[in-house]
Amino acid sequence: MALGDLALEREVLTMFLAQAGRLVDTLATQPADASALAHTLKGSARAIGAFDVADGAAMLEAALQKGEGTDEALSALRDAVAVARAAIEAILKNSQ
Repeated sequence: MALGDLALEREVLTMFLAQAGRLVDTLATQPADASALAHTLKGSARAIGAFDVADGAAMLEAALQKGEGTDEALSALRDAVAVARAAIEAILKNSQ
């Protein structure tokens, strides 16, 4: 995605961390636009290769669209974001 531009890579990963955290916190409040927010997170995660986050967001999006309970999906998404956060923070630390 960054075509070898380390500064751009750092910027994109940092933005993703902020967005993912913000979106998960917002999704926990079950806003009216939760399905759209989950969809947004799914796309952002796929764009940077955070496929477990994308899968968690897709699971939440599907549950919301079906009117099913979202506790399990939201928990899985939180876990995936935490793992991605740790991996991204390690990447950012090692690229300094």
